[in-house]
Amino acid sequence: MSLMGNLNRALSATTGLQVRRAAPAAPPQPNKAGAKPGKRPTPVYRCPAPGDLATDRLLRRPVFIMSPVRSGSTLLRMLLNAHPRLHSPHELHIRRLEVDFGSRLSQRAMSALDLERGDLEHLLWDRVMHRELVRSGKDVLVEKTPSNAFVHRRIRDCWPDARFVFLLRHPVSIARSWHEGDPDKRTFDEAAADALRYMKAVDNARNAATDGHGDHGDTGSHGGRGSHGDTGNHGGHGGHGGHYTLRYEDLTADAGKEMRGLCAFLDVDFEPSMLDYGRRDDTQVVKGLGDWRDKIRTGQVQSGRALPAEDEIPELLRPMCAAWGYTS
Repeated sequence: MSLMGNLNRALSATTGLQVRRAAPAAPPQPNKAGAKPGKRPTPVYRCPAPGDLATDRLLRRPVFIMSPVRSGSTLLRMLLNAHPRLHSPHELHIRRLEVDFGSRLSQRAMSALDLERGDLEHLLWDRVMHRELVRSGKDVLVEKTPSNAFVHRRIRDCWPDARFVFLLRHPVSIARSWHEGDPDKRTFDEAAADALRYMKAVDNARNAATDGHGDHGDTGSHGGRGSHGDTGNHGGHGGHGGHYTLRYEDLTADAGKEMRGLCAFLDVDFEPSMLDYGRRDDTQVVKGLGDWRDKIRTGQVQSGRALPAEDEIPELLRPMCAAWGYTS
């Protein structure tokens, strides 16, 4: 009998136990290429009361451009950045700046200061943006990252006095531009589905801001596009600081008119030199942080593409076209 057999006989007689060969450990599974980590839950935070803003926030009345991808937000920020009082840098992606506790003791220490993880992240966001504004030497910070629309409520909670500019564009034009930006990466149908996520987020943010009362701007109707809606004058500087809607098609058709209206909303005088934004600064175009192609580099507003015909609108985008007044 083998040594193992003799050992097990003795063990069984005295303890009732036996020794068995361990099964080989399963090899570790490699991470799949491109796998994304699970979504991190929104951290706990508090909304600063009006009396706390002086100590909790350095940045006052910031402006956020809420728009889907490929909707002209880079053009709009370049026009605004050409104003002597408005600073609109490249996309900052502040929502991806996160804070964590290195130990339980640090968490206890911050909690004793009434600061949870979300509060600390808000302080970081505010400091980064305020630093950028101070470095510019201007008065008003304008941020245009499209993905901000996904966290519009948190941005509003972080800066209760924030102002919002909603930039809309025909959904089919958005999808076409998103596809043409990298046709090897996504088909038109994939581009439409992906861009629709941003459109829905912007629509949710806009509905939350207007609260059914309409907002500044976007008061006309343009033939085949139908009524723009938003005929009221709700907003101003009460509540959460106000909101304004404009369209890419109107901006490229008559930039002077649209910028005058937007400047009035932002409480700054219109500057004609804004329309020739390339003369002031051509260093703000950064690849991967907004549009960087030749059209935006011309330094002047270029005509937009023709609007798609009714029969060119895919079923996927028809509800959004109707919601934004591009179809009857």
